[in-house]
Amino acid sequence: MAKAKVLLVEDDRGLAEVVAYNLNRSGYEVLRAHDGRDALAQAKLKLPDLILLDVMLPLMDGIEVCRHLRAAEETHDLLIMMLTARAEEADELVGFSVGADDYVTKPFSVAVLMQRIRALLRRRQEMVEPRETVTVQGVSVDHRRHRAVVHGRPLPLTRSEFRLLSTLIRQPGRVFDRSELIEAALGEDTMVLERTIDVHIRALRKKLDQDADLIETVRGVGYRFREASIK
Repeated sequence: MAKAKVLLVEDDRGLAEVVAYNLNRSGYEVLRAHDGRDALAQAKLKLPDLILLDVMLPLMDGIEVCRHLRAAEETHDLLIMMLTARAEEADELVGFSVGADDYVTKPFSVAVLMQRIRALLRRRQEMVEPRETVTVQGVSVDHRRHRAVVHGRPLPLTRSEFRLLSTLIRQPGRVFDRSELIEAALGEDTMVLERTIDVHIRALRKKLDQDADLIETVRGVGYRFREASIK
């Protein structure tokens, strides 16, 4: 079973290290951001299972980040747990009013935080059937079974090719630059040239065969999955 992805958005580096360490120990894949703008970018690119979102952040505060996430179609349903040093009831109400799923005030016990995270993820799994399969233009990506097919024909993809296709097909029409695709398909800690993505795209197009043109090149920028035409 794939690890649940948690995006930790916290500008206090010391606290972030402690929380990230415990998340890793608990079996989660941890993504990190230290300001609101980076949090928005990573949330849209990585689509984490849960966002731990501090309220007081540089560049854009957590309340505004939460508003943006709830307003965007691709991030509307992401789980968001707010973290804040404020303990006033009014602040909690503001957090919930913009769409937070849970609210934890500092200082907090890390053990209690882990319990709250598990409970929130479990509740989502029990209440909402996640969108495991995405189908666009005859291409289907089944994330639970880690399978991809084109017009019923299985695609024998490598792990990186699958993640690359999954990233593109979730947001048809959106242009991803090469650095974004490296993070999404290969991992942000992978030391590779941006042109490595071109190699993966060529391999993916070859396997798509007659549907290769569904992955479009945007010159000077990157790649996108073609949107269905409106007739």
